[in-house]
Amino acid sequence: MVQTIYKFAPILKEKIWGGTKLRYFFDKKTDSNHLGESWELSGVAGDESVVSTGFHAGDSISALIKTYKNDLVGKKVFEKFGYTFPLLFKFIDAADKLSIQVHPNDETASEKHKCFGKTEMWYVVDADKNAEVIVGFRKNTTKKECSDTIKNGQFEDLLQRMSVKKGDVFNVPAGRIHSIGKGVLLAEIQQTSDITYRVYDYKRTNEDGKERDLHIEQALDVIDFNATADSKISYLPKLNESTLLLESDYFTTNLIHFNQEIIRSYSDIDSFVVHMCIEGTFEIEINGEKTSVKKGETVLIPAIINEVKLIPDEETELLEVFATT
Repeated sequence: MVQTIYKFAPILKEKIWGGTKLRYFFDKKTDSNHLGESWELSGVAGDESVVSTGFHAGDSISALIKTYKNDLVGKKVFEKFGYTFPLLFKFIDAADKLSIQVHPNDETASEKHKCFGKTEMWYVVDADKNAEVIVGFRKNTTKKECSDTIKNGQFEDLLQRMSVKKGDVFNVPAGRIHSIGKGVLLAEIQQTSDITYRVYDYKRTNEDGKERDLHIEQALDVIDFNATADSKISYLPKLNESTLLLESDYFTTNLIHFNQEIIRSYSDIDSFVVHMCIEGTFEIEINGEKTSVKKGETVLIPAIINEVKLIPDEETELLEVFATT
């Protein structure tokens, strides 16, 4: 059954800053008014995605990998990551601003947490008027300057704020300070990791009335203090073609905007492929078998599949992602 498309049950996570856009934009099944994240495909221990339909319904992503190995994830991916799925796919709704935070790289994460580091990227699906994100520093700074400004309340003055709109793309490698601002709905693609060092959280309290933990010393050890000039990615989308958004050491992401049938060949990619539908509805056809995919759904195409036909029901946009090997 490896030559088929896999859908997974979203893992829904309430957050202090979450809202209702995931319910209304993407039809996520919840009554919560504080839904912050929908983990679409995850190999994180304790939060592994489970197949939602078909022959393997109820099986975890790691169980699928154990069954199909190279055929599912690709030879090089399996050699490097074994039974761990290497990427994490999310939709995030920031009804309020997230904490200012940073993620460790592979070396630090392995040493301190026995896991992968966290390089990520964002694709903005929707943004309220005047919404913004924080990515990196406005100018070169130092560990001491950061530490001093955190203590005296002027840390935010160092940070690079950028207004956002639908379709904006941001590169957020490990070590880059960042925060998603209020009113931003985005797709996030990242390494399989859930390690976050919070630097500043606006003195918010949780349901117990306590301020959330900060991780300032850990963060100061991993932050890249250089000025950031390359966070926002420029691209020119073309109808019915694939547009490269980002090629990192861990994953490659393309945008496909289409209103007619197109063929995607994966014969030269030694990796699984993931489609995140961000607008519209379409079918994926493989060997005559069709799978319908709607806005807000994410599907996994096994590495053994060399070609798919994409058939839109309407004008459609999707993010196409595979591991960089």
